[in-house]
Amino acid sequence: MTRKIPSTGEDIPAIGLGTWQVFDAGNDAAARAPLRETLSAFVKAGGKMIDSSPMYGSAESVAGDLVAELGLRDKLFVATKVWTRGREDGMREMETSFRRLKVKQMDLMQIHNLLDVDVHTKTLLDWKSKNRIRYLGITHYTASAHAEVERQLKKEKYDFLQINYSLAERDSEKRLLPLCLENKIAVIANRPFAEGAMFKRVRGKPLPPWAAEIGAASWAQYFLKWIVGLPAVTCAIPGTGNPAHIADNVAAGFGALPDEAMRKRMAEHFDSL
Repeated sequence: MTRKIPSTGEDIPAIGLGTWQVFDAGNDAAARAPLRETLSAFVKAGGKMIDSSPMYGSAESVAGDLVAELGLRDKLFVATKVWTRGREDGMREMETSFRRLKVKQMDLMQIHNLLDVDVHTKTLLDWKSKNRIRYLGITHYTASAHAEVERQLKKEKYDFLQINYSLAERDSEKRLLPLCLENKIAVIANRPFAEGAMFKRVRGKPLPPWAAEIGAASWAQYFLKWIVGLPAVTCAIPGTGNPAHIADNVAAGFGALPDEAMRKRMAEHFDSL
């Protein structure tokens, strides 16, 4: 299952891979081993987008090393972020990300949590014109920032918005997601499992039998299919360093997607638990 990036029409698989916490393995070979297997399984299953950030500890370096070892650069859509103040510091941090991730051209550079967003937007528009980056975007992860995010999306032209969206956090569907759909801005859904809280809620509870109608064979697939079933969402990025979990997650990108009526039924069922 792929979605088109609205600004260009480029296809991208609807289920990606987040690296927050799980890829912060440093130089620990034992900790890196399952991550290497996870990346390999992700690409073999059809995954493409991998998202990182300089604020994720060693995640950029670990991801960059493993991608290079596995020879996967040409098969991935690599996204990261800038998270500092000031033009010079921003450029310095982004250059470091290029080196850590071992890329000459970044597929997507995002301004993390809108930090010094106007300054970095100018830099990134320039870098995009020079083909140093392919796409630029902004990110946030909390509903309290949605009004500020909306103002910024109306102020400047971005290719991507990365925002929190899940069955447990639906605020972005009120204004941000319709705005992105209308203005042809791709949407990356972060926190798709609300940092694992959603699994705690359904622990020990079986999937409803009708989940089979959309091919959901696990709660992870149920949660992810609900997200990418919304036309405004381009990609969801669950984070994992577990090869079994990545196979489960990517499987949500195959088969049927819920229509509006099914998404409503799925949400009502989740709310009842």
